[in-house]
Amino acid sequence: MRKYRLLAPIGFGLLTLAACAPHPENAALATVPVLQPDMARVWVLRQENVEAPNAATADPIVYANGASLGQMAQGTVFYHDVRPGTYRFTVQAYGTPAHLGDTLQLGARTTAFLAVQAVPNWEMGSTAGGASFDVMTMVPYDARVTIPTLTFIGQR
Repeated sequence: MRKYRLLAPIGFGLLTLAACAPHPENAALATVPVLQPDMARVWVLRQENVEAPNAATADPIVYANGASLGQMAQGTVFYHDVRPGTYRFTVQAYGTPAHLGDTLQLGARTTAFLAVQAVPNWEMGSTAGGASFDVMTMVPYDARVTIPTLTFIGQR
């Protein structure tokens, strides 16, 4: 019986270490190249949205100044490097289009974080009824905590 008491803390310690191990699908995050001095980087992520379960099956396209960056499946993250400048980020409408988005001024060597979310249109100040997707700037700390929990789908 005494030997089991000694093994319990060791087993608990091993379980704790296993829980802290990185998710295998996010090992690719370590291969993200360093941002070039004449570029800006935008991370785009989409967490699971329990408030709008009907949007779970939609994979809307994210746009920068009207150019497609790629589709956003729920629970994924990607990055896109751009030249410094002003960018209007929008997302393909599902449901009632509300023409929502976010405009960012990006300087060289800056990093921005954007979240794609399904939201009721009235919450975003739109007079359109229903719900749609929106792109919103995230606080860097929140984004950095969230990114490792998502599936990294590479550069777009």
